Amino acid sequence: MSMWEYANPKRFMDWTKPVLPWSFGLAGACLSVGLIWGFFFTGDDFRQGSTVKIIYLHVPAAMMAINAWIMMLVASLIWFVRRHHVSALAARAAAPIGITMTLIALVTGALWGKPMWGSYWEFDPRLTSFLILFLFYLGYIALWEAIEDPDTAADLTAILSIVGSVFAVLSRYAVRFWGQGLHQDTSVPVATGGRTVDDTYFYPLLFCFAGFILLFIALVLMRTRTEVRLRRIRALEARARRA
Repeated sequence: MSMWEYANPKRFMDWTKPVLPWSFGLAGACLSVGLIWGFFFTGDDFRQGSTVKIIYLHVPAAMMAINAWIMMLVASLIWFVRRHHVSALAARAAAPIGITMTLIALVTGALWGKPMWGSYWEFDPRLTSFLILFLFYLGYIALWEAIEDPDTAADLTAILSIVGSVFAVLSRYAVRFWGQGLHQDTSVPVATGGRTVDDTYFYPLLFCFAGFILLFIALVLMRTRTEVRLRRIRALEARARRA
């Protein structure tokens, strides 16, 4: 069986139905362990004090904000090449989740920045590129809502996702492109190793990472299933009008 058969709307609805509750359950378990462990069973940092615990929300949310856009880009490219409607609907479903993650990252970053920098906001390269990414999310969602024909909307939003992916990359690597600004470099560099987070904070952070990833997967599946149902309803309404 080809993997593309799982993108068939009916088959997609069939296999995601049992996966969905497990995804939500595992996400809830990981987030509960990570957040409770991190906020209540780790001490304050000798420099940052209790504000260091914002890491359990800020870092996973920022990671998912960027990766959500990358997922939208991949789904959009699949739409361009294969014309699978589920991939376009999955990209659309991921956008509100991505913008929420971006907003969480911006707000928690501001709350951390006030005691650390003395300011809620600075036009640091990474902060600025992240704000632009937030605006791209807004534009992506607005473009879907503004165009009535779903295939045309999918085409245009796919182009926007390609352009916006530049800022997703800049958000991830801005410190390396423009040199060290106020914002520190990545604390948990996956590719190169050499993390700067102490084990005390790192292990609960791993649970938060897993929880955010699983929550994102669960929400995308749930919202994509909703988009498939809405598309079916619109098709039935259009058929009824022609009858």
